[in-house]
Amino acid sequence: MAKGGTFFIRQTQNIDNDNGFYQGEIDLGAYVNALSNSILLIRSVETTFSDSTGRSSSIAGLGQAVAQYQLTTQSQTDIVLPSDKSVISTGRVCIVNQDAIAKIGGIVSEDLDHAPQMYAEGYLVATDSIFLGGAASTDFSGNVYCSVVLECEVTTMTSNKAMALALSQQ
Repeated sequence: MAKGGTFFIRQTQNIDNDNGFYQGEIDLGAYVNALSNSILLIRSVETTFSDSTGRSSSIAGLGQAVAQYQLTTQSQTDIVLPSDKSVISTGRVCIVNQDAIAKIGGIVSEDLDHAPQMYAEGYLVATDSIFLGGAASTDFSGNVYCSVVLECEVTTMTSNKAMALALSQQ
């Protein structure tokens, strides 16, 4: 079990380009152990939306494309509101291509949601898995891939951390 210092957990999820919801599981069994009071502390979440090679996705001519993700402590069947108690992080990108031909980029806005997310005291996770899910609209020229990089550390569950964890997920 990793202890001391921060480390990175990386995950990529294909969220397609058909407005459907797609989700994958991130196994935390190597870091979270109830018997030894070990829990995961997420310091920050960095997110990228790309094509399958890591490059920017192109947008259909005169298209408006949206991609969004969520990182949660419970499996979901669709996008949930950030007020859901299982939400660790969310992000969204909205792109408008005002040209008549497909191209990479366009006018980009964050549509009232942002990534990256950094937590001053960290976000405590005591579940064996977390879930990366998302959706992308049809004006992307191909499947969209959401990648996250989590800066983490393993910490010990104390009574103060147990109270903080309980309060954040009530």
